[in-house]
Amino acid sequence: MFSWVSKDARRKKEPELFQTVAEGLRQLYSQKLLPLEEHYRFHEFHSPALEDADFDNKPMVLLVGQYSTGKTTFIRHLIEQDFPGMRIGPEPTTDSFIAVMHGPTEGMVPGNALVVDPRRPFRKLNAFGNAFLNRFMCAQLPNPVLDSISIIDTPGILSGEKQRISRGYDFAAVLEWFAERVDRIILLFDAHKLDISDEFSEVIKALKNHEDKIRVVLNKADQIETQQLMRVYGALMWSLGKIINTPEVVRVYIGSFWSHPLLIADNRKLFEAEEQDLFKDIQSLPRNAALRKLNDLIKRARLAKVHAYIISSLKKEMPNVFGKESKKKELVNNLGEIYQKIEREHQISPGDFPNLRKMQELLQTQDFSKFQALKPKLLDTVDDMLANDIARLMVMVRQEESQMPTQAVKGGAFDGTMNGPFGHGYGEGAGEGIDDVEWVVGKDKPTYDEIFYTLSPVNGKITGANAKKEMVKSKLPNTVLGKIWKLADVDKDGLLDDEEFALANHLIKVKLEGHELPADLPPHLIPPSKRRHE
Repeated sequence: MFSWVSKDARRKKEPELFQTVAEGLRQLYSQKLLPLEEHYRFHEFHSPALEDADFDNKPMVLLVGQYSTGKTTFIRHLIEQDFPGMRIGPEPTTDSFIAVMHGPTEGMVPGNALVVDPRRPFRKLNAFGNAFLNRFMCAQLPNPVLDSISIIDTPGILSGEKQRISRGYDFAAVLEWFAERVDRIILLFDAHKLDISDEFSEVIKALKNHEDKIRVVLNKADQIETQQLMRVYGALMWSLGKIINTPEVVRVYIGSFWSHPLLIADNRKLFEAEEQDLFKDIQSLPRNAALRKLNDLIKRARLAKVHAYIISSLKKEMPNVFGKESKKKELVNNLGEIYQKIEREHQISPGDFPNLRKMQELLQTQDFSKFQALKPKLLDTVDDMLANDIARLMVMVRQEESQMPTQAVKGGAFDGTMNGPFGHGYGEGAGEGIDDVEWVVGKDKPTYDEIFYTLSPVNGKITGANAKKEMVKSKLPNTVLGKIWKLADVDKDGLLDDEEFALANHLIKVKLEGHELPADLPPHLIPPSKRRHE
């Protein structure tokens, strides 16, 4: 015991133990968390052991939805390229899990070959058997979007018991396996088909511990009128509220994610803004990948600790010789009471415990006599990891982020909205008149001049007090008006001339129309008389 403590103390004196965050996570898992998982048979109850590829792989996006909600079309829209195995149609076309990944050449890799490739993070999917592996493949192709992320396309979820039984594998369990390892889960809904089938409901419940990764997309929204869209949006929020059971509202992106013309273009600006928000969210994934892996390891460690307490408690209650089977049944039935006892004794949050009913089902097939008693040393090691090592890695995550060039997903649809006249918000708000030869404020300047000369200008300028009397009529908050004053007072003399006053009024109009103010005054808004001094 003493030698172990001294070794631990020595280890704490080595701040440069890990070269990268990924290496640190890998070492912490294999040296500190994995022994606890193996000792208490964590992998038989929850999730298979993590492998090196799980720490090194690119961020992954999982697409889930009922059939014909536009999952495959969404991928096609993002990468702007057909991929091997792609089939699109109104009927249930995608009948397989397809991992769309980067590769030097275009091609397909079947599931059985994927799960033996140590470079891919899919080896543990082997446990789901041939029925699943025959429906799993990797489409690889050279594409700039796939340089940064991988996308998982899933079979369309059907309604009815027959389809669920005929899959031959546990669909919800496979999705749960992916959910633990991906960085973002996108649930797609069709604006025309909001009914949530039993299987889809079961799938959403299987994603329960990963709400932070879930984003919802209401697709094909260009096919309905504005009034109907509002009703559909409300119905979707109501349906999701019943299934997800969280007080927080899920973020729903409304749009039409394909490259065809909009059928009803009334909400074009809304769709553009929503698409931009979703793209920004996906583009941030490479930058936040290390943080996500760190977060998932912490979640896993907390669950492994609770699992160890449950298994050791069951072992402690078991008789040595007689009545083992009857005692096992009693313990399984009273598992909820054991949860409460562990919660009180070890001050563990109820949210850290695994699903009670699922745990009871899994325990039915276990031999309790093979369970291990509580081993404090293993738990102390994990506690030390959570208290010290993880904190050190958090600092490394920030350092890595600051040293890396700005990481963002590039290529495909992401480039179409980046620059040029079709960039989001180009030529609108403060950007209005960006390509005009004439000063854009000039067209309304005569109206602003009439007001200016009623404010008692001295030597062609008005004071801040006089300008304030007029500017507060806009009813904008003082914080906003203060920013407008700073932008409009181009020569920073604390006074406004007629051009600066016109500019202030133009910026007020921009804000009142719902646009954001620029951080700095764009060159095309600088008054003509001030440009000569720039």
